[in-house]
Amino acid sequence: MALRLRRLLVTGGAGFIGSAFVRQRLKADSEVTLTVLDKLTYAGSEDNLAEARDDPRVRFVRGDICDPDTVDELARDVDAIVNFAAESHVDRSLLSAGAFVQTDVYGTYILLEAARTYKHQRFLQVSTDEVYGHVKEGRSRETDALAPRSPYSATKAGAEMLVAAYHTSFDVPTLITRGSNTYGPYQFPEKIIPLFITNALQDLPLPIYGNGSAVRDYLYVEDHVSAIARVLWKGEPGGAYNIATGTEVSGVEMAHAVLRLCGKPSALKHFVKDRPGHDYRYALDTRKLRPLGWEPSIQFAEGLRLTVDWYRRNDAWWRSRKSADFWRYYEENYRGLPANAVPR
Repeated sequence: MALRLRRLLVTGGAGFIGSAFVRQRLKADSEVTLTVLDKLTYAGSEDNLAEARDDPRVRFVRGDICDPDTVDELARDVDAIVNFAAESHVDRSLLSAGAFVQTDVYGTYILLEAARTYKHQRFLQVSTDEVYGHVKEGRSRETDALAPRSPYSATKAGAEMLVAAYHTSFDVPTLITRGSNTYGPYQFPEKIIPLFITNALQDLPLPIYGNGSAVRDYLYVEDHVSAIARVLWKGEPGGAYNIATGTEVSGVEMAHAVLRLCGKPSALKHFVKDRPGHDYRYALDTRKLRPLGWEPSIQFAEGLRLTVDWYRRNDAWWRSRKSADFWRYYEENYRGLPANAVPR
């Protein structure tokens, strides 16, 4: 049977990466219809889908992937599920791991059961490079053992195991993507790049873990979702695919780059106590992905400039998200900041 994916259920589609996927698919494919299921937790918002609000090809449903009845109702009328829904912040997983187990593992199970029941043509699980754990040297390949070291990455690895098991046991045509650290417009300001940018714009200290030497590969969100689409349509069922650029940047280098683009002094850099179990390097081998015809189009310097410009232009969007609850969380996690770090 020819692969014809025209009706997609996009879970977590009002979040940062999920909403970018929705916006990009609507522009790229005039025949696609998208059902977006999102719980609208603190990091998800219908504002992220404002560009698609009047598009008749999009249906938004507020709901939880852990609710079998909701998922069943939506899954029966689609060709595939693309699962972006997840609790995804390492620091939050250190404070409250239970929510991560519920959403990231149990929620994935509920979605897999629906894909199995309705014989979907594809089930794509959006995962993370963090499942590999710390990579001292070289680059992680898709066949490497998973070695997660935080509750967040452990739950993402657990979800991956379920996905692989459903392919082997029930012949569900599954796919897994493992993306590197993603950045760009609409990212909730708890993650390093939007936190650094918005703090710099507010003349607040930029909290750098430890000595700032931890390295990440940074991937612009438009490149990430174009790779996910490529895997969805071209990937081999049962397979996993790494998505990355090969550009490695340390925490202190990131702070320096953000401050330069924002025109702020280096004195705003502030080193804080490292977090428990901090992985110091992730690095992905992407040779398996490249034959599908994907290459990153936005280099880091350009992507960071575009991101800083977006946060400058969308002051109301991010200021509304740096609420009292955000700052309470911020104070709990970044102990050691100077007294002027948090607005009073």
